[in-house]
Amino acid sequence: MRPFTQVIDQLRTAGLRPTRQRLALAKLLFENGPRHVTAEMLRSDAHDASIRVSLATVYNTLHQFTKAGLLREIVVDPTRSYFDTTTTEHGHFFHEDTNLLEDFEGDVKLTNLPAIPEGSKISTVDVIIRLSSKN
Repeated sequence: MRPFTQVIDQLRTAGLRPTRQRLALAKLLFENGPRHVTAEMLRSDAHDASIRVSLATVYNTLHQFTKAGLLREIVVDPTRSYFDTTTTEHGHFFHEDTNLLEDFEGDVKLTNLPAIPEGSKISTVDVIIRLSSKN
């Protein structure tokens, strides 16, 4: 099954109609391998591809895709989120000087975790290692 066909199936499974705008944005997101995008980056890509779409529609679509399990939202600070096309568990390097977000592989060992409140369990741990230039 082609990856794009899988996206259409996942949209339908999540109860999202594969509209023209959703399909156009999905093609930009998933056609060329793994990537991290902000809403503004995706809107710019859409504009470059002559796809007419508002920033609000891009935001709505990204959040719908995230809820459907097609994307993973990575919040790097209170004003900026990236959307990752790789939804499996992995960590990220965030380059503060360039705003570049990139994946890293490998295990991160966390020790001395605080006590988890009764009735709760850890569902996931997101690791973002922030980097800055040495100078």
